[in-house]
Amino acid sequence: MAKDKKTSAPKEPGRIKQMWQVFQTTGKHDKQLTALVLLSLILPILAGVLVAVLLKGGIASMILWPITGILVGVLLAMIVLGRRAERTAYRQIAGQTGAVGAVIQNALRRGWQGTEMPVAVNPRTQEAIYRVVGRGGIVLITEGSESRMQRLRGDEERKVKRILPNVKVTHLTVGVEEGQVPLERLSRTLVKMPKTLKRAQVTQIQNRLMSLQQNGPMGIPKGIDPMRARAQRPR
Repeated sequence: MAKDKKTSAPKEPGRIKQMWQVFQTTGKHDKQLTALVLLSLILPILAGVLVAVLLKGGIASMILWPITGILVGVLLAMIVLGRRAERTAYRQIAGQTGAVGAVIQNALRRGWQGTEMPVAVNPRTQEAIYRVVGRGGIVLITEGSESRMQRLRGDEERKVKRILPNVKVTHLTVGVEEGQVPLERLSRTLVKMPKTLKRAQVTQIQNRLMSLQQNGPMGIPKGIDPMRARAQRPR
């Protein structure tokens, strides 16, 4: 009993240690990370020192402006690290089954709604179609070959139009070929779409569309957790 009491679960790493781990992991795949993080940290500090010297505001100014530069630099470095880490993580899972679901589950922004489960799946190839709803309307996102999924995508659009004939439906294909959307830019692409719906309409439309998905396709993984994805080992 005494041993059991002394034995405790391992503590989770602190915030600084977590950031260092993210920096190390991301740096293995992003050779520009170190330079970008250092620049985002150092430039605001230098700017703060320069402003303090030029203003000649006495001791208070010489202390305040460099401290402000340090705080701004740390914030910018954290933002750069977070974005580069997310970009690297999604690049590692790009092309894998369920990668689009990972973005929908973890990275949808500004009022866009969807689920990590696809609305249609090619049973032979496991390529899938996902659906999201936002201010830009309804978007069907193809994960896989656009030509092979054309029929399934058309069927899904007809289902949507049957219950929501006046809502705009847009098609996107995730991939690296011309005209396709890279996985790491999917969320930003959705945000930049022209707004055709009000915020209240987005939730109403999503609720109506969920009725189409009650008996949705199975046999495909839910969204991959990009922060736990590992790069494939070179052969």
